[in-house]
Amino acid sequence: MTTYPLHRGRRIRFSRQMRNLVAETHLNIDDLIYPLFVTHEKHIQKEIPSMPGCYQESIDYAVAEAQEAKELGIPAIILFGIPETKDATGSDAYCETGVIQEAIREIKKKVVDLIVIADLCMCEYTSHGHCGIVEAGEVDNDKTLEYLARIAIAQAKAGVDIVAPSGMMDGMVKVIRKSLDENGFTNIPIMSYSAKYASSFYGPFRDAAESAPQFGDRRTYQMDYRNAREAINETLTDVEEGADIVMVKPALSYLDVIYRVKQSTNLPVAAYNVSGEYSMIKAAARLGWLDEKSAMMEVLYAIKRAGADMILTYFAKQAAKELLRLKIQE
Repeated sequence: MTTYPLHRGRRIRFSRQMRNLVAETHLNIDDLIYPLFVTHEKHIQKEIPSMPGCYQESIDYAVAEAQEAKELGIPAIILFGIPETKDATGSDAYCETGVIQEAIREIKKKVVDLIVIADLCMCEYTSHGHCGIVEAGEVDNDKTLEYLARIAIAQAKAGVDIVAPSGMMDGMVKVIRKSLDENGFTNIPIMSYSAKYASSFYGPFRDAAESAPQFGDRRTYQMDYRNAREAINETLTDVEEGADIVMVKPALSYLDVIYRVKQSTNLPVAAYNVSGEYSMIKAAARLGWLDEKSAMMEVLYAIKRAGADMILTYFAKQAAKELLRLKIQE
């Protein structure tokens, strides 16, 4: 049975103003979090070949990037570190003078009212490239927890606003929350990578952070991409352990998971529009196969439509500029 011509869907699409009026999903600059890769090197900004427009940056350049993000209205950045030396325990991650701790201090000192989030993991800092302490060729979950707690305290002492544990270690949120609280950092939220999948879309990130595992893979601790209900179990466990924000990573290939997580918790839900998702659009645009700006916006709206409250994306500055342009047009 059809209701045509009584019902005509085109009536509410006839102009940009009408489409804006009836739009169901809204993307704002306040929804964006901008990732930065901070290197121990001095006075340098090196473009990452597999991530056009993204850089390994020394702290001074990172400060400038943070300031630009702030001026565009982006409320938060997340930092990933590239240390001078790596070892079996990732000591630079919890050292007082580690690259991320130094970056946090400088950015908090020089950029006012910008939320600084720190990725809390070991893969960027370990010589073996895994997200924890390796014993007999395997990541030892419980030994790793002790080090994650130390990293959290080091980042908190440096002035971080949010810690973001990303290693998918069982019990990580509970141990980090307990450690923060016992050391007087009760007001620092935990943004947990609650449903982080073992994904092939991380390839460019591993170039950027120099964090590829030196043996094996991360499938014993990151999630199997065939599973969705498992993501709810992981998320609700983190909620019970004290997470303040939960995250799904990657985003574009897991829109259904974002939706399910959003339905399962009242906590804010973050989604990570990861490096491979970013680089695919960049590469296709360079080949003239699609329009970069419209593809970027379509992807970000899809992630928001699925239920994400905030989006970590390398497109953050580019998207902010486009949202400002569209706002001016209105």
